Amino acid sequence: MFRFQSPYWLLLLLLIPLFLYLRSKRAVRPPIGVPSLRAVKEKIKPSFFVRTRWVVSALKVAAFILMTVAMARPQWGNREEVRLTEGINIVLAVDLSESMSALDFRLNKKTVTRLDAVKAVVKDFISKRDGDRIGLVVFGSQAYTQMPLTSDYNAVVSVLDRVSIGAAGKSTALGDAIGISLKRLQDIKSKANVIILLTDGRSNAGEMDPQTATDIAAKVGVKIYTVGVGTEGQVPFIINDPVWGRQVVYQKVDIDEATLKSIAEATGGLYFHADNSKGLKEIYETIDRLEKTEVKIKTYDNYNELYDRFLLPAFVLLLAAVLLANTRYLEAP
Repeated sequence: MFRFQSPYWLLLLLLIPLFLYLRSKRAVRPPIGVPSLRAVKEKIKPSFFVRTRWVVSALKVAAFILMTVAMARPQWGNREEVRLTEGINIVLAVDLSESMSALDFRLNKKTVTRLDAVKAVVKDFISKRDGDRIGLVVFGSQAYTQMPLTSDYNAVVSVLDRVSIGAAGKSTALGDAIGISLKRLQDIKSKANVIILLTDGRSNAGEMDPQTATDIAAKVGVKIYTVGVGTEGQVPFIINDPVWGRQVVYQKVDIDEATLKSIAEATGGLYFHADNSKGLKEIYETIDRLEKTEVKIKTYDNYNELYDRFLLPAFVLLLAAVLLANTRYLEAP
């Protein structure tokens, strides 16, 4: 990367046109009268040195340009920016129970499942983070780690793309999801640890009670944001009937908001309810603002000075101009 450390010196180059203009207008008047060859000059062919007397001026102008560039301190090198941040640990706990296949969300003017809507919003959330470590836990009847804490956001998104409904069982184990998330947060120490728990049902499976898991999280200082996703009551599902084939049926879905609110309040987090894609996106934007990491940037400059590469040729040209002006291009008064 090339730059001038003191570029304002380059303004001196604006004097060159003025110098050339004044030189062209200068009239040399001898102090005494001398014989003139004006009458016969058209018959006399000028010598080479007469025709090239502009060389001295050109050398002076070139020397002036090089000295001006040297004073502007040309440099070549690079600037490095180092981001210093401890970051925070965020575990995304995503429900994969069968109720996440409900078709009560719209995305890009298309009806999609709750899980598809969640994936789109979570990807956008991940893309906005900087310097944090993000892990992925999925749960249904059981809970397990899909991606440990990492700063490789592309890897998290890639794994998230591949998760599918029912992969962890049909039911909902909230306590186990929190417990596995807490284990992942112990892998890497951080100044802040956050769990974003997203579900659309009521805890009805698992080995750990949600309240017990919440008490542990509160004790170790882990903040849990809970998100209840989907509309309540009768919602559409697609089923493959052995007789009638692919059909849309309506089933009742119940979100245990009381438990989700209790989990969030006990750990210093917040509870949200989203029944459409826009609301779900706004929830993650809110969490993104609340859990921002301060990033400090240090800048390191590594530049080499190049002024000597211009200054030395400038002195050579100037010396040549002086020598020629007092020898071959010497002008009589």
